Amino acid sequence: MNLEALLNGVADGSISTESAMEQLKTLPYEEVGDYARLDNHRKIRTGFPEVVFCQGKPIDQCAEIFKRLYDANGLVLGTRASKEQYDAVLKLLPNAVFHERARCITVGEPENHSGCVAVCTAGTTDIPVAEEAAITAYMCGSNVERYYDVGVAGIHRLLSKVNDIRKANSIVAVAGMEGALATVIGGLVDVPVIAVPTSIGYGANFGGLSALLAMLNSCAAGTSVVNIDNGFSAGYSAAQINHIAVKGGKQ
Repeated sequence: MNLEALLNGVADGSISTESAMEQLKTLPYEEVGDYARLDNHRKIRTGFPEVVFCQGKPIDQCAEIFKRLYDANGLVLGTRASKEQYDAVLKLLPNAVFHERARCITVGEPENHSGCVAVCTAGTTDIPVAEEAAITAYMCGSNVERYYDVGVAGIHRLLSKVNDIRKANSIVAVAGMEGALATVIGGLVDVPVIAVPTSIGYGANFGGLSALLAMLNSCAAGTSVVNIDNGFSAGYSAAQINHIAVKGGKQ
């Protein structure tokens, strides 16, 4: 239960003072064994609960962290997850969903979705990173539209969708190889573009470094860049921008 719900429960009499005191013992963070301290106040500070980076976590610890975060927030997002980790989470949380392409586990749904984030890829091989961004933005309460395989090698594909892309409040552009997609989109729209370089490409791509440097050197103003293959950060930032736009009255 989050702090707002707890206070409302005390105010309306549905939660006793004693029960509230017991629950407050786990705030602002909860110790889980000797391996984790869960930040239960993060949603209050930032608007979204703590996210689980699953890569490298022991399967049983990962599942227990999911269970504790879900009990506290009613919503959990985990990134870079394996099928084995998902199977363990599913035993504790039957409503857990595994998004295989994105390598994400989600439990629960946001209370509502608003505005729009557009997620674009240069090619189909960039889709796993783009899906991580899309799932993240969705779980942060944004409506998400996907525009995949609109790379500059066949720029007419992008131009045929640009009017729809312009309706978004923020845009995620995911590309490997030479990473040109973000610059092109940035020159066509009037909203922030978040560029995501991927590790897709031949030898001189250097595991995404060439795309990263190209995006960092983009001449399209209003384009920002996250780290290689970091769809999560792009989706989170895009959702934040979208929410600011919605608060300002833009739908």
